[in-house]
Amino acid sequence: MKTKYIIGIVAVAIFAALAIFSFDSSKIEYASFPEAKDKAKVVQVIGSWDQTEGQEYNSEANTFSFSMVDELGNKARVVSTGSKPNNFDVAPMVVIKGKFEGNDFHASNILTKCPSKYEGEFEELEGTQLYKN
Repeated sequence: MKTKYIIGIVAVAIFAALAIFSFDSSKIEYASFPEAKDKAKVVQVIGSWDQTEGQEYNSEANTFSFSMVDELGNKARVVSTGSKPNNFDVAPMVVIKGKFEGNDFHASNILTKCPSKYEGEFEELEGTQLYKN
């Protein structure tokens, strides 16, 4: 076998290994709050904002905090650096990415599900406040 074929095969194997390693390290799995607390690494949690406990923005620390209930009904306090995300108040579902530090889940990213996807059809809205001709 010629030397250039061996070098080519080795190069392809190295790039394939790098691709697999980078894909695996960027993969963030979904978890519930108890699983996230046990794993102590960055995970994503799906849930909704617990409106009974409100939300708070601390302008001095530039943190936004709220209480969230995951899909299994577990509740945790979520703290995020920055302001409140758009559509947070009307979002039916929230996805947070981060990890537990103490008893609080520190979110590096908060994604809100777009509420417009769940609005009624045009005919259903006709005659309501959302439909203005």
